[in-house]
Parts: sequence; structure tokens; C-alpha cells
Amino acid sequence: MSTLPVNQLPLAPLGAGDLIDRAIRLYRRHLFTLIQIAAPPVVISTIGWVMLTMAWRRAFITSSGSSLGFYVLLGFGGAALAVAGHIFGLIVMGGAARNLVTHLLWNHPVSVRTTYQAVRSRFWALLGASMVMLLWAGLSLMIALFSLYMVSIMVTVGVVISTQIAPAWFSVVLGAVGFVGATVVALWVLFFFVGRVAYVPQAMLIEGKPIFESVSRSFTLARGNVRRLMAMTLFIAFATYSALMILVIPLGWYGYLNGIDPLNAAQWPAWYAIGYSIMEPLSSIVLAPVWMLGLSLLYVDERVRHEGYDIELLAAQHLGQMPDINVTSPFAPAIVQSPGRRSPPPPPPPTPLPAGSVLGLR
Repeated sequence: MSTLPVNQLPLAPLGAGDLIDRAIRLYRRHLFTLIQIAAPPVVISTIGWVMLTMAWRRAFITSSGSSLGFYVLLGFGGAALAVAGHIFGLIVMGGAARNLVTHLLWNHPVSVRTTYQAVRSRFWALLGASMVMLLWAGLSLMIALFSLYMVSIMVTVGVVISTQIAPAWFSVVLGAVGFVGATVVALWVLFFFVGRVAYVPQAMLIEGKPIFESVSRSFTLARGNVRRLMAMTLFIAFATYSALMILVIPLGWYGYLNGIDPLNAAQWPAWYAIGYSIMEPLSSIVLAPVWMLGLSLLYVDERVRHEGYDIELLAAQHLGQMPDINVTSPFAPAIVQSPGRRSPPPPPPPTPLPAGSVLGLR
């Protein structure tokens, strides 16, 4: 494990393991503050899932038309809250990224107030950017599923042909390897496209860019991040699933001792179904900060790789803030002084000199 302080960037780019290690160490250092930052979006999603669970269970057993209408509206409201919670999580990610960079830059404390002040300064722009990200993620998922479908067809055809000319064990091995390969290809395609918009909130809050410039900026930065983004996502997914099992298994044991079959969801009583629906948000509230830290560190690392961002941060740490003059970095500032303020435009290009003149004299 690296011995560098967690608030000091190394000069070398970070690999997937280093990014995860740095995120975990930052998480351990600011555990309760980060959980408070991640809590509001998760609480909103939890309320939505509870409402949706209650409506889903009651809508099929009620005999009253008015009650059915109420449960349908309750279900739509719960689904809307669940989606709003996830969108709010994307919005909070931008504020957390700005707070993290100020921590790396000037050792400012990581705090709930600072994060949500940054979120409030550009809330509506972040909301629009989050909608763009969700639409792009949906399109990326469709492309990944289509890739999985096409590769699966080719694997199936290959298995059918191999059964006619090869032993049965060879066909089984070929099918297993082929479908694993198809899954890997689909995941790579998914992360290749989704990774294009991974840095939109960071570009908005750290560089002060508007929505579509932030999307373009994220596309520019997201070069060669597929493996690291995939590794970080799979790590957090497995960690979240492990935390979920720690919560769900005791609930299942308690339900089994009270005559409830944990595998038959149709027969669950309301209290058990609601308790089960709360377990997933509770597990994600513990791991969501790691995801926010990981994406923020990945953004910083992309700028280190492509733009020498570590040198900018070191200069900002030792030389202080740049004067507020009409001068811009060729890439983007280390961090804008106000997240709601755009950096000044670049100066106009110089007027070309007349042909045959050196100093503009004839």
C-alpha cells in the first residue's frame, strides 16, 4: 500500500488498484461525513421503493376501484421518487468532486455543508446534465444488449455446428467460453459508451463549464478509461452485494423462524417485503461514497494523464490562487473559484501580418 498521504497526489498516473486503494483510504478517513453526504439521495430512493412495494402488493388484492386508483398513483409516485433519488445522487456527485479537489488542493475539510453549497450553486444545470447522462446511459445499455445478442447468436451457431463434427464435451466447453466472451464484450461496450459521460458533473463543478460543454469535455477526457472504470464498478458492485447479504441473511433467518419462506416473494407479509426493500438502499448508503470518491479520483487521474494536472495542483498549493485576469489554461483551470462562474474566454487570435512584412511596416 502506498505511504503517501491521502490528500497528496502522486506524480505517476494511478492504475485501477491504486484508484480503489486511494478511494478506500479517503473513505476510511472521512467515513461518517461521506455517509451523511450520500444519505439524502439514498433516503429519497428508499422512500420511493417502500411506496412502490406497498402499492405493488396491495394493487392486486384490493377489490375497490378507488383503492386501486390510489395504489396505482402511489406506485407511480414511488417510482418517481426512486428515480429522483438516483438523479439526485448524480447531482451530489458533482459537489463531492469539487469538495474532494479542494481537499487535495488546499487541504480544505471534507464537509456536508461545502458539498451541498456547491450543489446548490449549480443545481439546475446539474439536473439537466444528469438527465443527459441518464439518456446516454440508456442508449449505451441498448447498444450493449444488442452486442450481447449478436455475439450470442454467433456462439449458438458455432455450438450447433460443432455438435455435428466434434465430441459433446467440446461443444459444451465452446458454448461456455463463447457466452462468457459475449458477456465480456457486452460489458466492454457498455462501459466504453457510458464512460464517455462519467466526468460531466466534475467538469461542471470543478471547471465551471455549462451542460453541453461539460459533456464534450467528458468525451475528451474519457480516453482509455474502460478497464479502470469497469474494475472500479465491479469492485463496488461486489462490495455492495456483500453488504446486502450481511443485511438480508439475518432478515431471512428471522422470517424463516416465523414461518415465512424467503424464496417465495408472493407469500411475504407486508412488513417482511418492506424490510427487504429497505435492505438494498441501506447497503448502498455505505458504499455510495466509495463510488463518488472513485469517479472523482478517476477524473483527477485522467487530467493527470492527459494534461499534467498534478503539476497544476502542486503549483496551486505552493503559489496560491491565480490572479483574476483574462488568461486561461490551454486545457482547463485547476479549479474555478466559483462553481457557477465560467472561466473567461480565450483571447482572440492575433491579426496576421501582411505578406512581405516582418514588423507590419511597408
